[in-house]
Amino acid sequence: MEFAALDVETANADLGSICQVGVAFFRDGRHVDSYSALVDPEGEFDAFNVDIHGITEADVRGAPTWPQIAEALRQRLDASVVACHTPFDQGAVRRACERYGLSVPVWQWLDTARVVRRAWPDRFGARGYGLRPVSAFLGIRFEHHDALEDARAAGEVLCRASGAPGLTLADWQGRVRRPIDLSTEGHVTRLGDCEGPLFGQIAVFTGSLEIPRRHAADLAAKAGCDVAASVSKKTTLLIVGDQDARKLAGKTKSAKHLKAEALIAKGYAIRVLRESDFKQIVETQAIC
Repeated sequence: MEFAALDVETANADLGSICQVGVAFFRDGRHVDSYSALVDPEGEFDAFNVDIHGITEADVRGAPTWPQIAEALRQRLDASVVACHTPFDQGAVRRACERYGLSVPVWQWLDTARVVRRAWPDRFGARGYGLRPVSAFLGIRFEHHDALEDARAAGEVLCRASGAPGLTLADWQGRVRRPIDLSTEGHVTRLGDCEGPLFGQIAVFTGSLEIPRRHAADLAAKAGCDVAASVSKKTTLLIVGDQDARKLAGKTKSAKHLKAEALIAKGYAIRVLRESDFKQIVETQAIC
């Protein structure tokens, strides 16, 4: 459980106008070190932003610019897990680097807002998962809109979220890529594009796919297929992950696969396709 939490403040509406950066370092659930710096964004300060964080152009006069700060951050954060609350800070770092022609740091980002929505879905699954309300709920005290304070709070949130379910950083990095409600993970539906070459087909996906199921459903819908969550008498295509398609013993096949085979045996016109064959058909049709 060793990671860094990062937060930035910006001078204006440009994400790359970073005027303060704060990093809080955590080890074994404890805040053990800090890094904070004002940054000269070499641009104007919008009154709206100043009202939020209180940093003015006079405050950053003589402060280092982003290229200097980026180098200092690389020395301490490269190859680290870097937590931030919402994608704002990650986007700001990327934009600031692009603005100065710098390579974007290769950090393992972890969005603690996505963690919160999965750790406490009943309370924060749909709304209210900003850093202030989440911190209030968890009893974390901090000075909002100071970059270091916000970074520390985000890190404390991640520690609390990991404590109860006992999830590691690696666990959370995988969990945030999955739906909040895991029971809906396989329930991907789409309406097909009526101009697509496969319009009228009703497709269902099953097994372990090479690409995310939602992406696969998008491809099918663009090609004209309606995508259903389960096999029925209306199904015309069952698309099976290549690994699963190679399994020969019926007992290793998914329930969807077995149901489709039972319907085929009764005379229903369902074609079973491997994922790779499906992708080739879709790509061929897109070229034509």
